[in-house]
Amino acid sequence: MKEMYQQDIDAIPGERWFPKESNFAGDMPEYWGDWGVSSEVETLKAVLMRRPGKEVENIDAAAVRFSEEPIDVELMRKQHDQVAALYKANGVDVYYVEEQREDRPNAIFCRDLVFMTPEGAILSRPGMAARRGEERYVAQALSRIGVPILRTIAGDGMFEGANGMWVDRHTCVLSTGSRCNQSGFIQVKQELERMGVTVYHMQQPYSNIHIDGLLNPISNDLALAHVSQVPYDIIDMLKTKGYHVLEAPSRTEVRETFACNFVALSPGHIVMAEGNPRTQELLEKHGVKVDTVDISEIMKGKGALHCITAYLKRG
Repeated sequence: MKEMYQQDIDAIPGERWFPKESNFAGDMPEYWGDWGVSSEVETLKAVLMRRPGKEVENIDAAAVRFSEEPIDVELMRKQHDQVAALYKANGVDVYYVEEQREDRPNAIFCRDLVFMTPEGAILSRPGMAARRGEERYVAQALSRIGVPILRTIAGDGMFEGANGMWVDRHTCVLSTGSRCNQSGFIQVKQELERMGVTVYHMQQPYSNIHIDGLLNPISNDLALAHVSQVPYDIIDMLKTKGYHVLEAPSRTEVRETFACNFVALSPGHIVMAEGNPRTQELLEKHGVKVDTVDISEIMKGKGALHCITAYLKRG
């Protein structure tokens, strides 16, 4: 019988390396940049905006839900530049969506197109047909500056960034209505819950499309609300968390001059549209520092400061 020999083969070595055990939010400053939002009020550090371009020059007002009043395009651009200058004067880095479709005037309202989280951006899918496609150019802008896109709303989902409102790092309100359906709500909720965030649902009234037309935090314990239009359970949640909720004193200011649609530069310091004297007086009586800016032409698009400002970094 022929003798059998077994060749001795060295064992296959291990890879001899181990993965970096860290979370995405912790990695982001090193690999992506200093981005992330989990508050509506902590010191504003970076924003994304769309300076009005060709898309505002020939508007079918009814089709795009703008006011029927004629728009002074150059004045609109000047007012937008003044807002950006105010942000920069307060230490905010301003980035721009540089390209856009020429038939999308609502694209100046960047908040609707992206919702920022501690780990990056959730890209919207607008509810209104006249806004579909704007998000493509926001994705390009985010990619260019290095903001990670965690998710793009897909399938039959609809969601706009102003249907989300941070209460604190572990709490967020998401609203459904004409601009966010159940599918969009679930997609965003899944991402936030993965980050350890508790999500509260708010039903938008038929008369309003976004949270920021009705409710907006001023600091970590103060908020302004158009209380007749905000559900009880949302107000109750805020009070349970220690918020004092100021009641907007004028329906006209809320609806016509967007009193709730302000931007917090830091806790207790906001910038709001000119033309809201009763609301401004109320806020200042409660120790809020209020800067105002003329955005009369921008408001002809039925949006104001919060609408044109997509937060990229706070705190």
